[in-house]
Amino acid sequence: MKEILLAIHIEALPEGGFLATSDELPGLVAQGRTIAETLEIAQDVARKLIDSYHEHGDELPPLLQAAAPASGEVHIPVSVS
Repeated sequence: MKEILLAIHIEALPEGGFLATSDELPGLVAQGRTIAETLEIAQDVARKLIDSYHEHGDELPPLLQAAAPASGEVHIPVSVS
């Protein structure tokens, strides 16, 4: 099994918390209290969506099909005071 880097968009919500979506994986929507929690939930949702594609015999979205194995620069959430 290969790992890829999935592009995620994080948005701060006016009522608090964060929302994650992905243009590369339609249907991925995750909400959490912190960025770290939101990313963790998004990762779980992504796994479940990809599993669903496989279980139903559907092809992955084109951007995922073309994805190379994980390699590159990523940004991680770090709390600061």
